[in-house]
Amino acid sequence: MAMTDTKLGYDDTPQIPGATYKIHDNKRPQPPVVTPPSPSVDEAPGTPPSDADVMFDGKSLDKWMALEGGNAGWQVEDGHMQVVPGAGDVQTKEHFGDGQYHLEWAAPADIKGESQGRGNSGVFLMGIYEIQVLDSFDNPTYADGAAAAIYGQYPPLVNASREPARWQIYDIIWIAPRFEEGKLKSPARVTVLHNGLVVHHDRELLGIPAHRMLREYRVHNDRGPLRLQDHGDLVRYRNIWFRKMGTNE
Repeated sequence: MAMTDTKLGYDDTPQIPGATYKIHDNKRPQPPVVTPPSPSVDEAPGTPPSDADVMFDGKSLDKWMALEGGNAGWQVEDGHMQVVPGAGDVQTKEHFGDGQYHLEWAAPADIKGESQGRGNSGVFLMGIYEIQVLDSFDNPTYADGAAAAIYGQYPPLVNASREPARWQIYDIIWIAPRFEEGKLKSPARVTVLHNGLVVHHDRELLGIPAHRMLREYRVHNDRGPLRLQDHGDLVRYRNIWFRKMGTNE
């Protein structure tokens, strides 16, 4: 059910540098809703490319670990992994940098809550930079916290969300930030496709996404783990892989 008289964001957060709006601004326009093309993934996941590094094949969490170390505490069944509320975030043991990230996810079929309290999770590139996962189907929230948003910075160009329980696709083209002598040399850049539709094109990240604030870049390596968030909702993931971007020069 859409909310008509509930405040969807905040008016006491910092101004986004170079932008008209504040972080999670309740006055920021909602992304227009666009019905995405129907994929074959409703029935089964696609086959990873032959040159992909498969992070999750639907069988085990051997390539994953808990955020603080130890075994990943999420559930694996029927070809997917599912958040176990309270188990904490999980991340890959291997670290990744520039390249194409592919994953499929589904919000819970049992609709509970509204706004940020419905089907919430997140994909953290290099363990740091969040692309939001949320049940945004007929579920208004602050625009920079919708599904496929660069959290707290950029709303998606359109809302390409499918109904709860249906599988959805993220394809993310990621260029990591670079640092030199302890200072930012070039910011992170990202292109995101949600269910086959471009929702960010070569976006320059303003810093590290965070709730109700914008954290400045901090020096780190040019590779890091892929991290998935336990936000307390029964979000599922499957068919997760990575392709390093090469060159034909």
